[in-house]
Amino acid sequence: MEGLSGQATEDTRPDITLLERIIARDESAVAALYDRHSRLLFGLILRMLRDRGEAEETLQEVFLSVWSKAETYNAALGSPVAWLVRIARNRSIDRLRAKSARLQTLQPVDEPPRNPVDQSSQTDSPESSASRSEERDGILRALAALPCDQRELIEHAYFLGLTHSELSSRFGLPLGTVKTRVRTGMHALRERLSSYA
Repeated sequence: MEGLSGQATEDTRPDITLLERIIARDESAVAALYDRHSRLLFGLILRMLRDRGEAEETLQEVFLSVWSKAETYNAALGSPVAWLVRIARNRSIDRLRAKSARLQTLQPVDEPPRNPVDQSSQTDSPESSASRSEERDGILRALAALPCDQRELIEHAYFLGLTHSELSSRFGLPLGTVKTRVRTGMHALRERLSSYA
């Protein structure tokens, strides 16, 4: 647990403290972490699954995973919120794959596949899968490296689909400030990600 605290910054310290409490089996810490990030994660999951019931179940799975695997969080790989986003994306992808497999099992043999979206990932070479995984991790690291005020706005815009006006209302900021922070953050992200191109 000292390792977690040693990596904490002012932005990540509250989440890292909660993770330390979860490792110590404090159930109230899971509830507090849920309160802090469930809306962001639910927005991401819902965008991927497009089914509210499945998204709610997947969100519960994410926090069950946090409860059972909090000690696997590695601050060197990004902020706690980036770790949570990674878990949410992976759980959502697993659910999409399972659903696709169920659909293929149920359809007649002579019928073409109804859901070809995920088939490319099943036939991808290990190299392209590794490359995609590396790209995703690079994006999460670049996002985690942004100042908190920029990162929060970008995460809410991207994962929850909020407009600049909605961000302005939600965060109580002038519209110009929101636009400047998002633009500055996106510019910083592009610069960081250019090394992955």
